[in-house]
Amino acid sequence: MRIVVSLGGNALLRHGEHPDADIQRTNIVRVADAVAALAHEHDLVVTHGNDDQLGLLFTQSLADPSLSAPYPLDLLGAQTQGLIGTLLVRALRDVLPGRTVVALLTHTQVRADDPAFARSTAPAGPVYPREAAQFLAAKYGWDMAEDKDGLRRRVPGPGPERIVESDTVRTLIERGTVVVCAGGGGVPVVSDRATGALSGVEAVVDKDLAAARLAEDLQADFLLLLTDVPNLYAGYGTPDRQAVLDVTPTDLRAARLPEDSMGPKAEAAARFVENTGALAAIGALDAAYEIVHGRSGTLVRPDLPAA
Repeated sequence: MRIVVSLGGNALLRHGEHPDADIQRTNIVRVADAVAALAHEHDLVVTHGNDDQLGLLFTQSLADPSLSAPYPLDLLGAQTQGLIGTLLVRALRDVLPGRTVVALLTHTQVRADDPAFARSTAPAGPVYPREAAQFLAAKYGWDMAEDKDGLRRRVPGPGPERIVESDTVRTLIERGTVVVCAGGGGVPVVSDRATGALSGVEAVVDKDLAAARLAEDLQADFLLLLTDVPNLYAGYGTPDRQAVLDVTPTDLRAARLPEDSMGPKAEAAARFVENTGALAAIGALDAAYEIVHGRSGTLVRPDLPAA
């Protein structure tokens, strides 16, 4: 079976942890252990979030006095793919002796006319105190919005049209390689209609939607979206919450899950299942093997055909 795994942001840094290299090295061992059992039995592609790492590199770029302007998001996203990719490759090689593991820098093509470019809704970078945020907004023309204890930059969040390197990923997995790619949703690019040349854009592609797009491109059998809860819940945050263990895309969309938490995961799972007829699941990192074998998580299966 061919499985695409999307690691949640908690994979390298848990809530409240500092983004120190040693902390991320320690946490990545847990990730490798969680997915190694799947790699023993299945073809495996691993994608990951990059929110904290992107914020760290963005802060460093902004503070560098040798730069006339901070690095654009596409280049910073590429840097995070290298940072997280090398940690994952080393850890996976340790738990999969004799197996080839590679990290592939990956671009995600988006439409230049995507309506998302007309509004800035996707958070990017760190949270700033109000005064600092207002200064940066005035200096660089950034859109800022309320976020936790301050203001955070917002950028367009276009949908993924295709993963540019998907053919290369397919070639690698057909040779038994475990591939780490599409980190942070991939480097967002648009293509010139006349020449096909790729140009980076100031945008963020949702990592789970990109994973779904990649899984579809690869004709994967299973999309596994890992997070820090064991499954989806109906009535989450209320005394009447109930675990949801088996759903269809229609069920997921009817649930109207929050856009700042489970909403994107639910939409990614729904799209993949609708477009392929294959299976998806959402659940906890440490239960990855159990989720794929139907013993944990929320399974997303195709809608039954109308009678």
